[in-house]
Amino acid sequence: MSKSPRSPHALSWLWLSLLLIGLDQASKFWVLEHFQPYQVHPVIPGVFNLILAFNTGAAFSFLAGAGGWQRWLFTVIAVGVSLVLAYSLYRTPQGAWRTALPFALIIGGALGNVIDRWRAGQVTDFIQIHWRQWYFPTFNLADSAITVGAVLLIVFALFPGKPTGSA
Repeated sequence: MSKSPRSPHALSWLWLSLLLIGLDQASKFWVLEHFQPYQVHPVIPGVFNLILAFNTGAAFSFLAGAGGWQRWLFTVIAVGVSLVLAYSLYRTPQGAWRTALPFALIIGGALGNVIDRWRAGQVTDFIQIHWRQWYFPTFNLADSAITVGAVLLIVFALFPGKPTGSA
């Protein structure tokens, strides 16, 4: 009995990861060139600002003041997760977009922030959302991609689509 040929894998979704890395790095480069650190630039007054900020920690500045070792810990974690997700894309059928899309978003976001850690020892953030005196932690496009990817993983797990291949 011969094995059935394996369907093409979803590694082609890595184009989205590369696009996100490029957009993330371009936006950070632009902000670094045009803004002074912590100078507020209102976009939608009272709601949305651009502000150049830096984070040596992880989400919500977790371990930001840990002395420098966290740079390498978060780099190893991000690269490790990206490799696992890339391998998962290889094992995912090409048409399984509900799996491939979130994985590609997370990979792009994780590696976008890794580039910052390697280049500068910190992540460049610039998007600030707030309402009156309440401020959400400043973030960047890479953080947004990771968040959207994680939310999509949860949503797609809670609300699975129709099974493929059924007649």
